[in-house]
Amino acid sequence: MASRCAAMAILLTFLLGIGNFALHQAVIERYRPLLAHMHGFASMIGSRVSLAAEFAVLLVALLLVANGHPGWGWAYLGYSLFNGAAAWFILRRGV
Repeated sequence: MASRCAAMAILLTFLLGIGNFALHQAVIERYRPLLAHMHGFASMIGSRVSLAAEFAVLLVALLLVANGHPGWGWAYLGYSLFNGAAAWFILRRGV
């Protein structure tokens, strides 16, 4: 039963990660014209670094949850809720 709960926690963390990547990409796509005004290298590297940071956060959360620390799954859920609210605000309000 415990391994089943651990598998569900890993799956839910992974699905939250997919949602975070989708929201992150939507925000980047929305502001691509704004980013184009930055110098070439800065605009190219900026979105890649932010997606790499998003991946690093997901990877750490998955590793911690997989190694028996379910509290980090809850922390990643909070992070995902915060990301979702921020993306909604940015995409709807046009910050």
